Amino acid sequence: MIDLKIVNSELDIGSAMNSVNSPQCGAISIFIGTTREHFNGNKVKTLFYEAYESMALNEMKSITVLTRQKWPEVVNIAIHHRIGEVKVREASVVIAASSPHRKHAQEAVSFILERLKTTVPIFKKEQYEDGSGVWKANEECAWKSNK
Repeated sequence: MIDLKIVNSELDIGSAMNSVNSPQCGAISIFIGTTREHFNGNKVKTLFYEAYESMALNEMKSITVLTRQKWPEVVNIAIHHRIGEVKVREASVVIAASSPHRKHAQEAVSFILERLKTTVPIFKKEQYEDGSGVWKANEECAWKSNK
């Protein structure tokens, strides 16, 4: 089962976990990305995410196909990403995978996160306490030109 979501509200971590739970699996691996309060010496007030939703969901689906090719033991995958405002300590992304054994689920979640950061058109703005803000480019993104 594949569970893909882009939502403009608080992420339900339990829902992601439940969507990948299976009686044939002995392992569920979960990554939760949250807003941290400092970045490069700046105090972060909040993050804002925007996405080209249909393209993002299509790319997320492609990531799950690649994941299953690399780890056929993975039974279920969930990728939930939040858009809109995400305050400090709140979750912006939840990735979960289940498999009979932990190694495959853990490796799959790590792979999904790296692919998500490099290929999915979701954009982040950091808003700082001093009123300034900056749209952030993932250093890993596929469309960023290398110098």
